[in-house]
Amino acid sequence: METIRTPSIMKQTSRRLQMQGRSVGLVPTMGALHEGHLFLVKRARMDNDIVVVSIFVNPTQFGPNEDYEKYPRETDNDIEKLIKAGADILFAPDVQSVYPEGFSTSIEVGGITKKLCGLFRPVHFSGVATIVNKLFNMVTPNRAYFGQKDFQQTRVIETMIADLNMNVEFIRCATVRESDGLAMSSRNRFLSPEGRAAATTIYKTLSSAAEQVKAGVPPPEITEHMNEALRAEPLVEVVQYAGVYDPLTLDEKKASGGSSLLAIAAIIENTRLIDNIVIEV
Repeated sequence: METIRTPSIMKQTSRRLQMQGRSVGLVPTMGALHEGHLFLVKRARMDNDIVVVSIFVNPTQFGPNEDYEKYPRETDNDIEKLIKAGADILFAPDVQSVYPEGFSTSIEVGGITKKLCGLFRPVHFSGVATIVNKLFNMVTPNRAYFGQKDFQQTRVIETMIADLNMNVEFIRCATVRESDGLAMSSRNRFLSPEGRAAATTIYKTLSSAAEQVKAGVPPPEITEHMNEALRAEPLVEVVQYAGVYDPLTLDEKKASGGSSLLAIAAIIENTRLIDNIVIEV
């Protein structure tokens, strides 16, 4: 596996490969890789001639009181995992090469960024859209792969690609879970054993809500049940949101029927965890 750290060299390499008729798939990550990330790498391996994985802990998507400084950075361990998963290129630029002195541009996606996580992380999605846009320009991939666990993020990127006529195919892949249902996340390591056990309440709540959706229970009742279930767990410190939403607009649903996004954001032991399930009825 080749490692590239300079954006201009990454772009030249990708263009050379594409001129040879080889397709390039990109898996953007912030490192601290787990099986969820590696699932995306393996999916990209199936679809493309060349798989590029980026590792970049993006400062612009963290708010002032969030965990940018303590976000895990494990590059050597990540490299071993990527080699085993079949990645061809690791793109790992430093902050200065991505955001040089005087950088003053950002991407804003309206509407859906003002809901759900956007209510609690006001700078987050602008930072996400900006870095993904830059990665697309630096890597020029044919396809890009994202996990469903960050469902709102996938909708933001999907919208940006459509609105800006970007020449990249967007691929959303299923959430990868632990054996007890907890969605894999780099932040799970911040939890104590007790907090880790409490976190399973999130997926249990989603699963119960999914059965209620299928049974035709009105969304407001499901939302009430979800919040009650989460707040019954003593280690759940804050429920930022939990409910039934439209998967396209991310608005709260009032009536049964059609597609439904069941989504939760909760804080356990000062660690923010998100998860979701999409139900087609």
